[in-house]
Amino acid sequence: MTDEIVAGTVSISGHGGDELEAYLAKPTDATPRGGVVVIHHMPGYDAATKEIVRRFAVEGYNALCPNLYTREAPGADSDDAAATVRALGGVPDDRLVGDVSGAADYLRALENANGRIGVIGYCSGGRQAFLSACSLDLDAAVDCYGAFVVNDPPEAMKQMKPLLGLAPQLSCPLLGIFGAEDQFPSPDEVAVLAAELEKLGKKHEFHTYAGAGHAFFAVDRPSFRPEAAKDGWDRILDFYSRTLTA
Repeated sequence: MTDEIVAGTVSISGHGGDELEAYLAKPTDATPRGGVVVIHHMPGYDAATKEIVRRFAVEGYNALCPNLYTREAPGADSDDAAATVRALGGVPDDRLVGDVSGAADYLRALENANGRIGVIGYCSGGRQAFLSACSLDLDAAVDCYGAFVVNDPPEAMKQMKPLLGLAPQLSCPLLGIFGAEDQFPSPDEVAVLAAELEKLGKKHEFHTYAGAGHAFFAVDRPSFRPEAAKDGWDRILDFYSRTLTA
């Protein structure tokens, strides 16, 4: 761990060469280290997500969160931007992949990068982390309660399609963190995904926490479950220490 980090807003090249706002945090020393692309949840590119980015930097990683809503609501409050994108049915999958690819390229180009890239996402970002790992050449992926990987989404989320058919293309080990009381995804959906990955011989580790529902990592929400969140963080950091260290 290191307390000496720098953090702030940068511009990156996303899907189609679009310029995106992004939040970067990284240790200040020159030691080569892995990078983590943080995919924000549906509530948006907010203060809680930026705190997660800084947490990864303190833990020794270069971390970057692209603002996936830059195009629809540049400069808008995170809640307003999220509402705008939700009304449009969510972020298109091909654009998401392009934006994550741009974020990964930015991290790889940092002077203290070791070339290894992980991705992590929460809620809708968990689904998008799985999508990214099936679409890009990555070194590690973490899906924190990402729904609609197996099941169809509601009509309001018309941009999202089930992703189970992409599982043969999974490019890296996958860590899944879920709540037993969650319905999006439900334990049954998680079981279907685990069975498919097992059948395909894909490296994965899934952990489901009793008494926890959706968004149990969120410290500012009633859904927060401290014990589950602490153990989840420990597992994430152990996973990245094994997959992102050169």
